[in-house]
Amino acid sequence: MITFPNESARYRTAREKLLQKEIQLRRAMEDVAVARRALPPGGLVPQDYVFDGLGPDGKPARIKLSALFAPGKGSLILYNMMFPRHPRDTRAVATSGGTAKLARLDQPCPSCVALLDQFDGAIGHLEAADFNFVVVAKTPLENLITLGRDRSWRNMQLLSSAGNSFKRDYNAEDADGAQLPVLSVFNRDGDGIRHFWSSELGFVPPEPGQDPRALGTCEILWNLMDFTPEGRPSWDEQLQYGEGCCD
Repeated sequence: MITFPNESARYRTAREKLLQKEIQLRRAMEDVAVARRALPPGGLVPQDYVFDGLGPDGKPARIKLSALFAPGKGSLILYNMMFPRHPRDTRAVATSGGTAKLARLDQPCPSCVALLDQFDGAIGHLEAADFNFVVVAKTPLENLITLGRDRSWRNMQLLSSAGNSFKRDYNAEDADGAQLPVLSVFNRDGDGIRHFWSSELGFVPPEPGQDPRALGTCEILWNLMDFTPEGRPSWDEQLQYGEGCCD
């Protein structure tokens, strides 16, 4: 047992009880990961979707889904961001940078942007561990590149699906065309490219009083807040914050 300076016996007793719950949570998380890895083969991707992106020379290019798998890297982690934002999103829009030139309904979802701000620094580590990662949005490529420049994203490959049905086919767009935040994983095997897993937790109602937590342990920002005595505040990510706070 460890202790910290000046803690009371009451604190240590409660902390030890909490530690047992944390151990249970760790076991449950690993059980879920094991069950996920044991999923039977998912459905074959029906077509080699073609996206708009930037080629190796930095110029706009047409990029096939199959080309997103680097040699020797069999899994592709793909985040479907909400860009344009959901039509019912009333949060403030960007007021500076190239993104600010877009109409409200054409601007990106602040929560997706906040999540990708966090992901961007992890890409090099993912690629070194032999995984592929891309971001797909329905907005034209020019808007995506502008957003990436505004946010100083340096590592993520940004792709536009404005010219294909990928997001609709893989449940990242509803029947009315509204964009949905979905993390998906695809795997390439001898038969082709298969869908492996997607964040379906976002499609079921959250527990009473809880956030949807569709991406669970991926939500770095919110999980950090869970470590504090205040917990998760009643607060939404924004595209930009007030003076003295980072954008």
